[in-house]
Amino acid sequence: MPKEGFQIKFQKMKKSEIKFQVELDANNLPKSILWDASDKEAEGLESSKSISLNVWDNLNHSTLRIDLWTEDMSVAEMKRFYIDIIGGMAQTILNSTGDEYMAEEMKDLCDRMVKHVNEENKKNS
Repeated sequence: MPKEGFQIKFQKMKKSEIKFQVELDANNLPKSILWDASDKEAEGLESSKSISLNVWDNLNHSTLRIDLWTEDMSVAEMKRFYIDIIGGMAQTILNSTGDEYMAEEMKDLCDRMVKHVNEENKKNS
């Protein structure tokens, strides 16, 4: 039983929501991808050419992945997108686990891929 003058305060937990809308063509391929989030600065749906969503499956101890892109996303944009994803993952693994080795290995991979893409772009121009 609480002592006199003692109060229990409950804080309401903040909720955040992220929504995706994917319009499919006749072959069930993404024609457009729209997204919105309750915490983003601009209001309303925004367009994107690609999403990559990863969810940890506690039951099976594995990762569920959804990778979608529209036909108007160029190969160069796709490569840049995935290099950025791996770079972000490197920072996340460092922040969440403190594992500097893993983070550096992932950053080094990104550096090698950027070099590869730059060399590829020079050949094609």
